[in-house]
Amino acid sequence: MPRYSEERKQLVLSKMMPPLNMTIAEIARTEGIGEQTLYNWRNKAREQGRPVPGNKSTPDQWSAEAKLATVIETGSMSEAELSEYCRERGLYVEQVKAWKTDSLKGFASSHEQELEARRQRKTDRKEIKQLKRELREKEKALAETAALLVLRKKLDALWENDDEDD
Repeated sequence: MPRYSEERKQLVLSKMMPPLNMTIAEIARTEGIGEQTLYNWRNKAREQGRPVPGNKSTPDQWSAEAKLATVIETGSMSEAELSEYCRERGLYVEQVKAWKTDSLKGFASSHEQELEARRQRKTDRKEIKQLKRELREKEKALAETAALLVLRKKLDALWENDDEDD
């Protein structure tokens, strides 16, 4: 089983990243490394918090974890460093800033989301109660209509018998 240096692993992992976005199969063919080895390297890089894309071709299709890792990695960078980072990985500065804004919205609005969820549950309960009430009324009306139909048939049958007796 061959051993690969850490530099070689990083070089191969960088080929998975934008702007190259090579697939694991392509890298396996060109580098002569087994696909499972490449999958293992990619998974280990993800576990370490590195934004390694999966089988998604564009950065907007990356998983939430990869986007958050990118935001964390770029959080302390200056504008120039951020631009360089984005050029290396095939990203746009606007994408990273949008991801940062989205993640901050998620953190800031968790209390607001909880309140909104409570309001929604309350309105859902009211609507369910109303629908159950309407269903009961309709079931009663249906049962009454069915009873009237049965009585009507019996009455018609009774009148036909009376006509025969005359």
